[in-house]
Amino acid sequence: MAVPPDIEAQILRYYHAEKWKAGTIARQLHIHHNVVCRVLAQAGLPRIGAPPRACKIDPYLLFIRETLQKFPTLTASRLYAMVRERGYTGRPDHFRHLIARHRPRRKAEAFLRLRCLPGEQAQIDWAHFGHLEIGRARRPLMAFVAVLSHPRKIFLRFCLDARMENFLRGHVGAFAAWGGVPRVLLYDNLKSAVLERRGDAIRFHPTLLGFAGHYRYEPRPVAVARGNEKGRVERAIRYIRDAFFAARVYKDLDDLNAQADAWCSGAAADRQCPDDPQRRTVREVFIEETARLLPLPDNPVPLLERVEVSVGKTPYVRFDLNDYSVPHDHVRRILTVLADPDEVRIVDGAEVLARHKRSYDKGAQIEDAAHIKALACEKHAAHQHRATDQLAQAAPASQILLARAAERGANLGAITTGLLRLLERSNAAELQAAILDALARDVAHPNAVRLALERRRLQRGEEPSIAIIMPAHVQARDTPVQPHSLETYDALTGVRKHD
Repeated sequence: MAVPPDIEAQILRYYHAEKWKAGTIARQLHIHHNVVCRVLAQAGLPRIGAPPRACKIDPYLLFIRETLQKFPTLTASRLYAMVRERGYTGRPDHFRHLIARHRPRRKAEAFLRLRCLPGEQAQIDWAHFGHLEIGRARRPLMAFVAVLSHPRKIFLRFCLDARMENFLRGHVGAFAAWGGVPRVLLYDNLKSAVLERRGDAIRFHPTLLGFAGHYRYEPRPVAVARGNEKGRVERAIRYIRDAFFAARVYKDLDDLNAQADAWCSGAAADRQCPDDPQRRTVREVFIEETARLLPLPDNPVPLLERVEVSVGKTPYVRFDLNDYSVPHDHVRRILTVLADPDEVRIVDGAEVLARHKRSYDKGAQIEDAAHIKALACEKHAAHQHRATDQLAQAAPASQILLARAAERGANLGAITTGLLRLLERSNAAELQAAILDALARDVAHPNAVRLALERRRLQRGEEPSIAIIMPAHVQARDTPVQPHSLETYDALTGVRKHD
């Protein structure tokens, strides 16, 4: 800790002019006597006090220095074993403390301040922000961060993984937000950018090279272990953690990204630009930057995840932890999944077999009713299994309830039908909670589940749901009938009177 200049001046004056001893100066100035000794030693005065005592390590210092000169990273424990074999009798903890004084220090490296021209460079990186719970899935929350090096304009986009497709989607979003493309994009040596590197020989990811050629920019990786070369994006990530993400409340990923867009165009753009001598804001400097950026191409690059999948004996394909239905006549085939953040398409060559809304849950079955209906027409005996499978997906606790009912000899078909009717009146989460309530009361029957649903509804203060499900032949009785005109009967009556 540095000594304040006024204290240092007082120490020297009391020592030279007043002839005070070091202990007296320390007591009167309320500082430690070692501080007084250090100040006097820095002034070129001889050491105050008794000469230092001999130490057990002194005879071994020459050997220790020579060894550390050859092997600077040698651990203190290994060095202690070496000097013990040579007669050293000190304790290992004190030896470790002494070695820290004699270990050679790496020379501090000086860095040049890197300045960028307007429109010249942007820096790109990923950052990890914990995890996001979506249904039964626990997915990583990744942040794609891009920073224009001259105005420090930030683009922030949160994703559920760091795959190449999301990496390139982040680029497209940043270019759209900036209204143009920088000439150079600086990357860390991540696998999405650099597949292999041997010194200055770099093998870029071919997908990234094609993307860079389409947008006419130069991809440039930083040197190995040179984080200072992309310090702007590193500082931007720290700024995001402290100024945006800390204590942030959000409903889902879309809500978080909407808040991130508002923050980037609001508070982050209104901060002072660090390198601007006129002390302007990031927004004001960015306005000058827009004219120097490369124009956006007319045709955007389609960014779809393309995965080859195998269909087993059931009409489903597994993609990103979930199962998506396909027509039953395409089982035992190799199909292709084309996915974007919102939709999953399953194709066979040029033919689109199925379109589904993308799910980020885990173990969910996303189905097209037409696929299941067509299969059920062929497999009449599969109806009961289908109902049980539907219940298992919506409310996993239903399997425990059915198992307990089977132990008591109950009619499983009737119980399954009853639970499916309750599922039609409520949602899956409510049915799951009601089944758990019935199991806690040790009643494996749909009536107990129905009563639990009613209790939960009353607790929420909701109105009762009216759901009347009648068989088809009963519903047919209520079919509207078009009444006949009475003129027909008048004509018949007239004919009879004429006869």
